[in-house]
Amino acid sequence: MKRRDFALGLGASGLGGVLALPARAQGGPTEGREYTRLARPLTGGPAGKVEVVEFFGYWCPHCAAFEPTLEAWVRALPADVQFRRIPVVFQGWHEAYQRLYFALEVMGLIGTVHAKVFPAVHVQKLRLERDADLKKLAADNGIDPAKLAETMKSFSVATRCNQANQAAAAWRIDGVPTLGVGGRFLTSVSQSGGHPQTLAVLDALIRKART
Repeated sequence: MKRRDFALGLGASGLGGVLALPARAQGGPTEGREYTRLARPLTGGPAGKVEVVEFFGYWCPHCAAFEPTLEAWVRALPADVQFRRIPVVFQGWHEAYQRLYFALEVMGLIGTVHAKVFPAVHVQKLRLERDADLKKLAADNGIDPAKLAETMKSFSVATRCNQANQAAAAWRIDGVPTLGVGGRFLTSVSQSGGHPQTLAVLDALIRKART
């Protein structure tokens, strides 16, 4: 979902809306079509590993639709590939969703709660920038609402949000879900042409990043 299209997300029907683009070329992905190469590679990734970064937003219906497919792929990654998520902010009200992700991370709840946030937003239609809806999310998942709110306002979460914003700027992220590989390559569901195609492109880019 591009910056200019984010407002369409909360009004989209269901979780399956993904833009259809040309299928992946035979023989592997094509630079400039299924993926983009950064003009200047980014440094600072984990030593001896290929890092894959998903830029996403809980508010994005395409991210919600992609999550189950991506999570299954992540669980099968080899030991030399490290995966992490970075929630992005395109509008002021997105900040609450970014803080929520990092609060769940700080509280050790990503594994149990992260995937449940998407249906809360897109099926239950909770607006988590609103205190009442955030409290409902917390209550539904056995989280102390006061502790969650306190953590979202913490210095630790604020630091992670700043780092996330810097990373999104460095990668020049203008839409989600977008995935960066090895500090060198970018692809997305819309660019690759679908969920299975995106995973195939990611696998190919990981192989490129190893060389």
